[in-house]
Amino acid sequence: MNAVDLNTGRCGIEPLFSRSGNAVYTAFWAIWSRLGMPDHLQVDNEMVFYGSPTHPRGMGPLIRLCLHYGTELWFVPQSEPWRNGVVEKFNHHYQQKFLDRVPMRTADELRQGTLAFEQKHNSRYRYSKLNGKTPLEALDHGSKKSLHFPPRQPAPETPLKKPETGIYHLIRFIRSNCKLDIFGERFQVSPDLQYEYVVATIDVKEQKLKLFHEQLQVDEFDYKLR
Repeated sequence: MNAVDLNTGRCGIEPLFSRSGNAVYTAFWAIWSRLGMPDHLQVDNEMVFYGSPTHPRGMGPLIRLCLHYGTELWFVPQSEPWRNGVVEKFNHHYQQKFLDRVPMRTADELRQGTLAFEQKHNSRYRYSKLNGKTPLEALDHGSKKSLHFPPRQPAPETPLKKPETGIYHLIRFIRSNCKLDIFGERFQVSPDLQYEYVVATIDVKEQKLKLFHEQLQVDEFDYKLR
């Protein structure tokens, strides 16, 4: 599981040995313990990030984690991997500079080697987009906001309690059928939105799905969460 802080270029890497929702949730907790907790987190539409297509309103472990700790989760448009271009580029870098070069025989060797690579990247790699600074130098000299971290403890046990407040978002492209797809559940929208990108914001407290186009709210649906 790879994450990149867009402000500083710092990376967080956590080996996964399972693609379960709980494994992903625990990996993010570990990464946040080193990088700090983000205000916003952008992910793709893999099932492990949202929960279950059988229960699209069930709020999977990662959604609940973000809601409980004040991080706004964003799901990119479906089948558009380039939307996560920064982390996709980093994935390639990690593969070339570490996985293809360093022999590892055990899970512990992978964990130790990955953490060493993360620390080396953040303290030594210099980027033109950071004016020649390393990610840690960019953090020290350019950050205007102090970091905050999760409690110094293992990730909370799942299932997490159902959140009562917070929002999360899905960016979606409306095709010719004028259907909004929310994790497999479809909502009819105005023909005016055909072939446009929209932001669907789920408000947990209000139990509403609010639809925005070019930052203006254009529709709203009742959305009772499980």
